[in-house]
Amino acid sequence: MSVPAAFDYHSATSVAEAIALLQQYGDEAKILAGGHSLIPAMKLRLSQPEHLIDIGRITELSYIRQEGQSILLGAMTTYAQIERAELIKQHFPLLIDGVSVIGDQQVRNRGTVAGSIAHSDPAADMPGIILALKAEIILQGPDGIRTVAADDFFLGTFTTALEPDELITAIKLPLLPAQTGSAYTKLENKASHYAIAGSAAIVTLDNTRTCTAASLTITGAALQTSRATSVEAALIGKKLDPTLIQQAAEKAPDGLEFLSDIHGSQEYRRQMTIVMVRRAIQQAYERA
Repeated sequence: MSVPAAFDYHSATSVAEAIALLQQYGDEAKILAGGHSLIPAMKLRLSQPEHLIDIGRITELSYIRQEGQSILLGAMTTYAQIERAELIKQHFPLLIDGVSVIGDQQVRNRGTVAGSIAHSDPAADMPGIILALKAEIILQGPDGIRTVAADDFFLGTFTTALEPDELITAIKLPLLPAQTGSAYTKLENKASHYAIAGSAAIVTLDNTRTCTAASLTITGAALQTSRATSVEAALIGKKLDPTLIQQAAEKAPDGLEFLSDIHGSQEYRRQMTIVMVRRAIQQAYERA
């Protein structure tokens, strides 16, 4: 069995302590939340931090609450907590879609949305969902608190706007307008449950069932999670029906550089991306 390289373990009991440790050890340190992204990478020696800062005991970072027209998720809120939360079930069906197909129950009991988006794995579910929801990521470092829009947070494969001495403290999800539906669909790798191709879709309709707003993202199939702007443009201002939804979904591959591996060729992922986008839009439309 693979084992990580040697490291020093630090258990932070407050956000301030975690930030101080990040300042002290800089690029040599990694934050440990649920650990389901970081620990496997460490066991494969893909990540070799000299210092591991565990924030699991910072209880103030575990919550789901409404503040005005937004829902806040604390950074240590687990997938299982989200899956059971009535606030999430009421407002964000696609988030329930997503967390319910992550790994297995053990992973969902420990894994966190904040940890997943900090890792920014292009095959993970949460970056695409958070991007589709146009969430804001709340970061805290030695210079205080700052907020970064999801569109500006994900910079590339395993790369985000998070600075080495910062940690995510919360994710802010704006409430969706009336007559809005959302959905997440994916074709998953049966062993890892990561997405071979996945899509998050949010559509808002008016009283004539015309789409007035749309947010579409694609995950798993390409080098990084991305917004499907061509699909969004093809939906907005149109009265949706199966034919139009299919035509919009056909634009999903525009501008993407598809992956190719033992789980699927570029062409296979291209076709499955179209299928997943179509299914996500259709389900979001029905929910709206």
